[in-house]
Amino acid sequence: MNNFEFKNPTKIIFGKNTIIKISTEIPKDAKVLVLYGGGSIKTNGVYEQVISALSGYNFKEFGGIPANPEYSVLLKALDIIKKENINYLLAVGGGSVIDATKFLASAALYKGEEPWDILKNNIRTETAMPFGTVLTLPATGSEMNSGAVITREETGEKLGMGGPGLFPQFSILDPEAIKSIPPRQIQNGIIDAFTHVMEQYMTYPIQAKLQDRFAESIMQTLIEIAPVISKDTSNYEAACDFMWCCTMALNGLIQKGVPTDWAIHAMGHELTAMYGIDHARTLAIIAPRHYRYKLENKKEKLAQYGERVWGLTVGSTEEKAEQAIAKTEAFFNELGVATKLSQYTESYQGTAEKVAAALEARGWIALGERKDITPSDVKKIIEMSY
Repeated sequence: MNNFEFKNPTKIIFGKNTIIKISTEIPKDAKVLVLYGGGSIKTNGVYEQVISALSGYNFKEFGGIPANPEYSVLLKALDIIKKENINYLLAVGGGSVIDATKFLASAALYKGEEPWDILKNNIRTETAMPFGTVLTLPATGSEMNSGAVITREETGEKLGMGGPGLFPQFSILDPEAIKSIPPRQIQNGIIDAFTHVMEQYMTYPIQAKLQDRFAESIMQTLIEIAPVISKDTSNYEAACDFMWCCTMALNGLIQKGVPTDWAIHAMGHELTAMYGIDHARTLAIIAPRHYRYKLENKKEKLAQYGERVWGLTVGSTEEKAEQAIAKTEAFFNELGVATKLSQYTESYQGTAEKVAAALEARGWIALGERKDITPSDVKKIIEMSY
């Protein structure tokens, strides 16, 4: 196992009827901006609970944050923050709303002229405006980590940001909030969390036995509860496991002491920026092709994954690795998610060249845990996904 440091300051408040605890976490004299997405929180009871918890507070609202948080929209929220002297942010939603809130928390204190430079120049956020979250859509793990991804439609970019200032002060996880989530978003959440784990696990053996088993247990749990939560989001026990799996998949714990990949995300973000494909579905497109392309480098972990997660017992290391990839793609398909780019757009020809060029222009010319995935490799992996 590699050396590591681990600190996660986010307070998690988990369980039924916990949204009211907002009032014990936000200072009474705070001037709060409540941020949310398309308005589903106003039909599932979450909005009423949040407003009730904020009784007596001075607060404003900003809704309409899109699924891929758009820079131009967030500038409008930033303007409100500055004009109204907001000093505390509350995200109520899924990963997109929370990511948007992280950007705003950083941008509110940024001294430069163009807030996009935080992302473009990969400026680490050490200090930000304080914020908390109420999670309504499990998927990204943003409620307990310090990363965010923001889209800028006018330039066709989707870039990440991070830093210790971007951990939420608290996150409320009430599994009952997912009751009204549509099947598509449940599918996305399962695949997003599952792929997050694979990006931190599917590399090469490093004798980090506990880390491996943490990762494997999350994947096993997602496989077990996927058919249950997909059919019945009111199943509280399954909802608890689903929500906590998504959080644990990307709160920093399972990546400590081990090599990590993240090439799948780098390529997937470009597909979202180009075609507007849901983030999780781009991961489902890329992951099986990526693992087949890098089979020789990843076969030991792929075979271990096949044995421990899928119960594969027959075949050589290479054969188990190949079976594991097939099982993974079948799992995505069984959830109802397509895994070929051509199933999402008729304009897929030439995509491989565009993605490779975009990553190269950004200087991302050595991806993966071994830093050996070049733009040429990216092109081949994307072509395999057609």
